[in-house]
Amino acid sequence: MITVGIDAMNFYTSHYYLDLKTLADARGLEVNKFYVGLGQRKMAVMTHDEDVVSMAADAARRVLRNVDLNDIELLLFATESGIDQSKAAGIFVHKLLGLPSRCRVLELKQACYSATAGLQMGLRMLLQNPQKKILLIASDIARYGLNTSGESSQGGGAVAMVLSANPRLLQIELESGFYTEDVMDFWRPNYREEALVEGKYSCELYLKVLQKTWQQYKGLSGRQFQDHARFCYHVPMPRLVEKAHRLLLKHNGLDDVSEEASRLQVYESLIYGREVGNCYTASLYLALLSLLEQAHDDLTLQRIGLYSYGSGCVGEFFSAVVQPGYRSLLDTDYHQNLLSNRCPLTQSEYEAFYHLPSPMDGGHCVMPVHQKGHYRLSAINKHKRIYQAVEPL
Repeated sequence: MITVGIDAMNFYTSHYYLDLKTLADARGLEVNKFYVGLGQRKMAVMTHDEDVVSMAADAARRVLRNVDLNDIELLLFATESGIDQSKAAGIFVHKLLGLPSRCRVLELKQACYSATAGLQMGLRMLLQNPQKKILLIASDIARYGLNTSGESSQGGGAVAMVLSANPRLLQIELESGFYTEDVMDFWRPNYREEALVEGKYSCELYLKVLQKTWQQYKGLSGRQFQDHARFCYHVPMPRLVEKAHRLLLKHNGLDDVSEEASRLQVYESLIYGREVGNCYTASLYLALLSLLEQAHDDLTLQRIGLYSYGSGCVGEFFSAVVQPGYRSLLDTDYHQNLLSNRCPLTQSEYEAFYHLPSPMDGGHCVMPVHQKGHYRLSAINKHKRIYQAVEPL
């Protein structure tokens, strides 16, 4: 029997961050509004020469280092931080990585959900072509505007995954519950760089769709809550995940589970997210990678429940089973070094990075050099974005 799933995973984020204490001080707020109220401590800040393409290429470069590139016949790029209304961002990544010309490239959009759409599409293609592999990348930059209510939930990063038949890391089980409803809880018109959000309403929808998709999944799979060792959620903010998990316990008649036991079922999945902030399409998969790399328990053959939500809205609940030998496939040291070696920003440095040069008249704009990864946006000229591979600073 052919199984399909995730064979390898890697993530990348900026080498710069803003501690939310710095933001709280600048805005005249108590720091625990962020540290406790949101459950968030830091947020990644992109430089002028970083964007979703450069981050995606860095994440994919690591995940492909042991893969024959000729086996990649599909690159799916999930983002809600698109850089062009026509050309897929993945085309730039395809060139930077030197992928074969016999390779389909598509960009997927549906708020924070589209990486899950890409995963489900890709896995079903692999059932028909099990000898091939698929590169799935989720890359985003969360922007809400300076001195707005959403400013503290910004962030960004990219997660790259190799999908394959008979995966070595995670087998994705094919039963899933999914739900769509036309709502306006979060959106970004084409003429805006910052998103618009109805925060309270969006959180209510997140919780509503969780219950609906879980009930479908439970009915289709026959699995109970107790059949899952851990749970990973889309993470707009860690505190919302903790609230969602309590709701799922209650929904399943498990109100007597202690706060501490409930917290332990999601705690390890939130470690990376607390350091990076919201990364939209990559958020759920960063949580999954955080769990695999930070869990003290051996998760071999354990089932993980996965909840994906994208405003507007589409949600899905599905599951994965951790494969034997998974720990040998993880890039834990690299990821921990990436996070621990980042540079903290002052409030003024953060605000300077926030205003990205983007000539609207077709003029020539050379980006100042800040990057510390292997790829950068070097210039914009005649409405064309120019990327280059470089040695890290």
